[in-house]
Amino acid sequence: MALFPWMTWLIFFPLIGAALIALMPASAGRLIRRWAIAVAVAEFAFSLPLWWRFLPYGPDFQFVERHDWLPGLGASYHLGVDGVSVLLILLTTLMTALAVIASSPAIQTREREFYAMMLALETGMLGTFMALDLLMFYVFWEAMLIPMYLLIGVWGGPRRIYAAIKFFLYTMAGSVLMLVALLRGG
Repeated sequence: MALFPWMTWLIFFPLIGAALIALMPASAGRLIRRWAIAVAVAEFAFSLPLWWRFLPYGPDFQFVERHDWLPGLGASYHLGVDGVSVLLILLTTLMTALAVIASSPAIQTREREFYAMMLALETGMLGTFMALDLLMFYVFWEAMLIPMYLLIGVWGGPRRIYAAIKFFLYTMAGSVLMLVALLRGG
């Protein structure tokens, strides 16, 4: 795992799967479902070595990847995990796989868009759990909110539009405060 960018692969593999699903014809519902399930289950399998190789009494973050990103702002592409985030990553990949499998019989309209959004949401969540740079955390946080808003607004319950608008307003307020704190503290 030292030579392979494992953290980057874990973050962006679901996004690659989502992009391939978005390129499939909308009429290929069965293929879309199978592909989404395969990507979600494979992502869970890819996350298991984090648990097996994680040293619980290590003094620092593990599986660290760091590259210059925006040096003028002092921001870098900096990923890693600690004891809490490794559990959250494992839980996220497991729950996404279960959600994709469980939604197969229920989602009958816009399947391609639904599964692409689910996998894109997984990318955002995993990025927030692995980000060790505050600006990168903010970018992944914002990227996670877009598919979540669409999932609520399109496939939600009877009051989905109300819920999506409320979600948008509350998260926008929180995001603005987070951005102000980032700019003042950074």
